[in-house]
Amino acid sequence: MIPLRDSQPSRTIPAVTVMIIAINVAVFLFELSLPDVYRNFFVERYGIVPEHVDPKAIITSMFLHAGWLHLIGNMWFLWIFGDNIEDILGAWKYVLFYLLCGAAAAFMHIVTNADSRVPTVGASGAIAGVMGAYMVKFPESRIRTLIFIVIFIQVIEIRALWLLIYWLGLQVFSGVADVARQDPNQGGVAWFAHVGGFLAGMGLILLLRTRDRFLRYDEYYW
Repeated sequence: MIPLRDSQPSRTIPAVTVMIIAINVAVFLFELSLPDVYRNFFVERYGIVPEHVDPKAIITSMFLHAGWLHLIGNMWFLWIFGDNIEDILGAWKYVLFYLLCGAAAAFMHIVTNADSRVPTVGASGAIAGVMGAYMVKFPESRIRTLIFIVIFIQVIEIRALWLLIYWLGLQVFSGVADVARQDPNQGGVAWFAHVGGFLAGMGLILLLRTRDRFLRYDEYYW
């Protein structure tokens, strides 16, 4: 399932969300400009290596990506869900919220992969936090979603609560399945980082003072 857009209007211009997307794109283009040997060093230097964690990498790793699909997927989800969370938090609290969610995701990954020497990069954990906050604040919002059923493609509207619960369940299931992997130094998706970021976002949005936004519907939907 690929979310296309949400029905929750934003009352403010999402300047911080746009800035985060721009920084991620700029850093990725810089990564691509490096020769392979320097790019590998760059990722290892600024990505999270659980076996020997450099504290500043907890922040820098959020702005690195492993490929175009990784970057585009993350930025697409941030664009869909981030504007509304920025709207209710305000710019500065949103920046703090985003970084704290990313840090929580990094901590979860480090705890669950303590012996790994593989650098971990990506904004997924921080964006998962944005999604967790969205589920708490806008559960009734509808998400226009592209779904694939065998050879059929269809666009439907799904209540945000159910879509995001499904997404979280998929991360947990995939993470548990991944635990059976014998080699901690084999690369892959940091599933539990997503879970950690999502749960952090749910908790933080309840702790931080927000502006309330409401959206009402008269029709039924799935």
